[in-house]
Amino acid sequence: MVDSPRSGARASSVVVGSENVGGHPVDPQAPLLAVEDLVVEFNTPGGLIRANDGISYTVNRGETLAILGESGSGKSVSAQAVMGILDIPPARIAGGSVRYRGVELLTLPDDEMREVRGAHIAMIFQDALTALNPVFSVGWQIGEMFRLHTGTSKAEAEKKAIELMDMVRIPSARERVDSYPHEFSGGMRQRVMIAMALALDPEVLIADEPTTALDVTVQAQIMALLDDLQQQSGMGLILITHDLGVVAEVADRVTIMYAGRIAETGTLDEVYANPRHPYTLGLMQSVPRTDQKGMRLDPIKGSPPDMLHVPSGCAFHPRCPLVRERCRNEIPAPQVLGTGRTSACFYHDEVGARAASA
Repeated sequence: MVDSPRSGARASSVVVGSENVGGHPVDPQAPLLAVEDLVVEFNTPGGLIRANDGISYTVNRGETLAILGESGSGKSVSAQAVMGILDIPPARIAGGSVRYRGVELLTLPDDEMREVRGAHIAMIFQDALTALNPVFSVGWQIGEMFRLHTGTSKAEAEKKAIELMDMVRIPSARERVDSYPHEFSGGMRQRVMIAMALALDPEVLIADEPTTALDVTVQAQIMALLDDLQQQSGMGLILITHDLGVVAEVADRVTIMYAGRIAETGTLDEVYANPRHPYTLGLMQSVPRTDQKGMRLDPIKGSPPDMLHVPSGCAFHPRCPLVRERCRNEIPAPQVLGTGRTSACFYHDEVGARAASA
């Protein structure tokens, strides 16, 4: 199994945000973000793709939720639905709910949703070079958040941009505020993206593969920076990734996705130490372990399904070592195994026994 050093959400002194979102009163007892039974579909020339098929998760203040899965599992689509940035059409939200502090976001008018983005929920995109505009300086792009949302003057916006660049530890921020994206390294560009996302003090930050294409040392620096900033502000963090090692270092809870559905959820320690879905177990067995030097890895056989032709029953059954006839014909509903712990597998006890003996 992958070592999992973290345990439990961090304590933080959070400052509760506005008591209204887009003119709607918030519920002080509600989670920061609650996604429930979300269904997102895409009409393509080849047919209908159900990228999210009834997924649910929550994130609370000061908590890091990692959404883990292979490419094409639907992780980023759920984040785009939360942010209200899906291209509609071809995308369509066919069902479900997305609530920020109890306020339903899917029914908000566009102008009210624009108030939510950035000010309440922000997102860091995975490719900073393409996400940043090459013809504007990084200071101008960070400052635009203030000019658009708060009417700040150009001079004041630049001052705030420098402060944010300092906060995300970009060296010589005052001298580099007028530099362009191509003049920064990949790690520094990612810090610029983090500065933009944090400009308006959001309570929820979605980080979509924030360490993609960065070397291991820079990856560690970026994740340590996000962790430090989260502890200072108490924001809820959703980390979308396929990197088990990154998750082990920063997550409090984990949601495992496969073929648009949720396979397993639980605390980091529960999921890593005692997987209860065969896909999760396969992921854990396919990465190196410090206590098993020289042993061969055991990768998951086969490939993720074509989302135009998702297998019947459990989508993982063609790759599953525990497959039985029921798996081929029935879609397993999430089985509640404890508080916040679920597994969408008919034979989760058998999976747990295998994990214990591994």
